Amino acid sequence: MNDFSSINIRALKFFIAVYKCKSFSVVARHENVSPSMVSRVILQLEDALGQQLFYRNTRAIMPTEAGRIFHDYARSMTEQLNEVRNELQDRATQPKGLIRINAPVFFGQKHIAPWLGEFLNRYPKIQVELTQTDDFIDPHIDAADVIFRIGSLADSSLHAKTLGLQTYHLAASPAYLKKYGTPKVPADLSQHQGLIYSGSSGQNRWLFKINSSWQQQSVIPTLVSNNAETLFIGALNDMGIVLFPDWLIGESLKTGTLVSLLSEFAPTIKTGPQNITAIYPNTRQPPLNVRVCIDYFSEVYGNPPYWKYQN
Repeated sequence: MNDFSSINIRALKFFIAVYKCKSFSVVARHENVSPSMVSRVILQLEDALGQQLFYRNTRAIMPTEAGRIFHDYARSMTEQLNEVRNELQDRATQPKGLIRINAPVFFGQKHIAPWLGEFLNRYPKIQVELTQTDDFIDPHIDAADVIFRIGSLADSSLHAKTLGLQTYHLAASPAYLKKYGTPKVPADLSQHQGLIYSGSSGQNRWLFKINSSWQQQSVIPTLVSNNAETLFIGALNDMGIVLFPDWLIGESLKTGTLVSLLSEFAPTIKTGPQNITAIYPNTRQPPLNVRVCIDYFSEVYGNPPYWKYQN
């Protein structure tokens, strides 16, 4: 049985050179190896193929019929390898090809999709596949080159660039506050209408820092939804109070369409730090596409991010 596993690109290059020069010694000088090494590589190639590739005599090395047939395949294989190498080198110097981005649904709508046009203008040879989901995405399993994640990063084997710190704000519209009054302390919320997000782990808890400790405050859930945009629209339409991150309602707080409430009590749904990060698989050298994507969004978001709201 022939052992094709022993055929490598070096053997193919030696074969093509011998076929062209018809001499082991000429190829040996060019490759800076001994003629016996060239002869041995060709012999191993013949053993692997089960065919004699050259007639050997004292005056010349002449290809056999099998050698002439194999030469066409050898050239084709080496040319394809060169094309692949050139393509990979090109991608290492010029952003090119598909990049798969995954992001939470509403964050992707507000802070990724609007910036993709300029990104593609800057890098016209890139194509983007944007998948938006609020489900957990495992970078080790799911097909994604860059994952935008919000929360704590527990897996130390992943590479991540922090793009900002998520901060929560309790907020309602001016018309709602005019009608129902402005809460002065967290306990006042029991008399107000809450617009509460409910995800896979249940309804969000509304937490407040009172006397150096975190306490949960109940609120009447006028509207509960697993869609953040629905609750956001409800708040803008004077339906009640929301507790949302700055990247979602920061612009509305800046324009005054929503009013920040009880900021001195640091309202939040989680007490630990919540980072907005761009995650990519653990590789020694991330592809150029991944690097330019993360650098681009880091640039457009700014430091602090453009959505940051300060009371």
